[in-house]
Amino acid sequence: MSEHTSDLSRRGALKVMAAVLGGGLLGRECPGMESEGYRLSLFTADVTPPVGNPLYNGGPEIARVIVDPLQAHGLVLQGPDKPLVLVAVDWCEIRNESYERWRSVLAQAAQTDKERVLVSCIHQHDAAYSDYVAQQLLKANHVTEDLCDPQFDEQAIQRVVSALRQSLHNSIPITHIGTGQGKVEKIASNRRYVTPDGKVSFERVSAEHDPVVRDLPIGLIDPWLKTISFWNGEKPVAAISCYSTHPMSHYGKGEVSCDFPGLARARREKDMPSVAQIYCSGCSGDTMAGKFNDGNPQNRPILTDRLYQGILAAWNSTQRHPLNRVAFRCVPMRLKPRQTPGYSVEEFRRTLADSTQPRLARFGAALGLSWRQRTDSGHSIDVPAIDFGAAQIVLLPAETFVQYQLWAQALRPDSFVMTLGYGECAPGYIPTTQAAAEGYNDHYSWIAFPECEETMRMALKAALAA
Repeated sequence: MSEHTSDLSRRGALKVMAAVLGGGLLGRECPGMESEGYRLSLFTADVTPPVGNPLYNGGPEIARVIVDPLQAHGLVLQGPDKPLVLVAVDWCEIRNESYERWRSVLAQAAQTDKERVLVSCIHQHDAAYSDYVAQQLLKANHVTEDLCDPQFDEQAIQRVVSALRQSLHNSIPITHIGTGQGKVEKIASNRRYVTPDGKVSFERVSAEHDPVVRDLPIGLIDPWLKTISFWNGEKPVAAISCYSTHPMSHYGKGEVSCDFPGLARARREKDMPSVAQIYCSGCSGDTMAGKFNDGNPQNRPILTDRLYQGILAAWNSTQRHPLNRVAFRCVPMRLKPRQTPGYSVEEFRRTLADSTQPRLARFGAALGLSWRQRTDSGHSIDVPAIDFGAAQIVLLPAETFVQYQLWAQALRPDSFVMTLGYGECAPGYIPTTQAAAEGYNDHYSWIAFPECEETMRMALKAALAA
């Protein structure tokens, strides 16, 4: 088959996938142009919630003390086409209309399309959580506790916007990208384990207090931390690092912290002050440090050092590649809403209106209604991918299981695929068909499974042009 014929076949396949996924893929695909020169702008902004601000740590919580500042780290890549923006935020989750606000405002500041703005939360639990509509629903139903503070959220967004705009005056030429990976030891393990009587459980947590559960096998993880870097000739300018794990050591008491990923990132910043460090969580819905962490505060610096060593190893293995061409693809994806008992719109409304219901149930109902209002009005979830030729960055929504990250890499075995998680966080956990068959049924998931797997895998294939 000739190269031209192969390309036509690929485009035909992409059209079919776009129709199934529910959006005009080719209308939103930018095939890329030969470089006339790329420039990178780098920005950082403080997004630390004040003491007293609501947090959502599996239930309503209040910020009681600021242990570490929270930040948004981002970049703007400018070239022949419209700018591309990527920002990693030290927040737990950004959902629905809140996520739309982040992308739209940053796109306006960078003079680009919102589809070309990749916003990813790192997902620390002692951090801010944002869903404007869910907050409005709670207040309309006289729930006293808050999910988020829209006024603070907007202040944080505007600080990020201001930093982005300022960065555009100090862009740096980019001639190469770098790719490297390092193995991370003794951090990630999987929620899934098999009990001595042969039953499958998904109950291992980030701070696992049961020594029997901690002693069970690690399970499925991606042991590699990946780094994509940007270079001006032989001078490094910025590095994006990504690893699949829930980013918590000890948590749940209102002690706001960037936790071990933010601390490892800060340590690398001190190593190389002239190189911007951006850290993202990979697909981490079912990966966390529970095998190696019992919640003792002394484990935070230990986990920090282990992650730091992985970032350092990835940097030391980096190979540079000329940056001649950047392509962008964005796949609109529709995940069907969950319809099991308790997840219909009517049931959400009843639960939310019932003051006798536990507050956690009412929060879940508000989040479910916010998601349904958005999806039922026709909105889809974007799966964007930046293709540098030698490497790709693809952003998946919410708490996607690590298997999707491994599938993404398998789609492009000839390349270097970095898969980010925690984009649009509204769906909650996104399990695999196998997990559903084994009894996975967490309440913190608002999508239909197991059918979500086929939709997700088709979106990945289209986004990565595989």
